[in-house]
Amino acid sequence: MLHSQSKPTPTRRWHLSALAAACGWCALSLGPSAHAADLTVDVLGVASAEGSLGCALFSRSAAGQFPLAQEAATRVRNPARPGAMQCVFRDLPAGEYAVSAAHDLNGNGQTDRNFVGLPIEPWAVSNNVRPTLRAPRFSEAAFTLAATDTLRIELRLQR
Repeated sequence: MLHSQSKPTPTRRWHLSALAAACGWCALSLGPSAHAADLTVDVLGVASAEGSLGCALFSRSAAGQFPLAQEAATRVRNPARPGAMQCVFRDLPAGEYAVSAAHDLNGNGQTDRNFVGLPIEPWAVSNNVRPTLRAPRFSEAAFTLAATDTLRIELRLQR
């Protein structure tokens, strides 16, 4: 007696494809989940409740605009209160970053500067870099954030 094997019909093939896709999706969803990094910036030295405190997180791709081009950064702004404050950035991809912070005393949404271009409102950048007569460079303020990090850094505001 000859044993014949039936060929899958188009409908049966579709069911097998759908079953394989569903199994693949289940395997991916049950595997280890990718956790994005979280960054907490503790900002010390907020002198008053005037205005707001703003933090800007710059990625490596925005390094050329650090620390002044706020539109190139991920920003957090909170009403100011004296003492220590926090800026929290969640679900960040791994990479190299730098943070700038400023106490916007008059609430105009920017760090005011004198006629030479130096800030007249309290400011800080990551690694607490304070060069004289120029803006800090991204490379001086940079730090690395791994994919699963929960990192906390501290900035000290000064004029």
